[in-house]
Amino acid sequence: MITPIHPGEILKEEFMIPFGLSANKLAELIGVPTNRVTSIINGKRAITADTALRLSAAFDTTPEFWMNLQDHFDLSIAKQIKRPKIKAVEVPREMAMA
Repeated sequence: MITPIHPGEILKEEFMIPFGLSANKLAELIGVPTNRVTSIINGKRAITADTALRLSAAFDTTPEFWMNLQDHFDLSIAKQIKRPKIKAVEVPREMAMA
């Protein structure tokens, strides 16, 4: 099993380090509490729509970039943890045609 990469790791490695930004400085720039940034880069917190908008403005990306990273991470975790526990569901034929 491959461990998916949390968006916070990408934020740190691909954006903060190259720009020489600490968590404190980034938080100040985007107008959020420092603990939000540190929780994200430590993989303890998800990137919300609000944070995606702020990061996109700071790094000239799109909010969709950040949300897609988070969605991909969340889905990868769900596939690994929940998929084996989810029973196969057979949809009645009349429902499938609707």
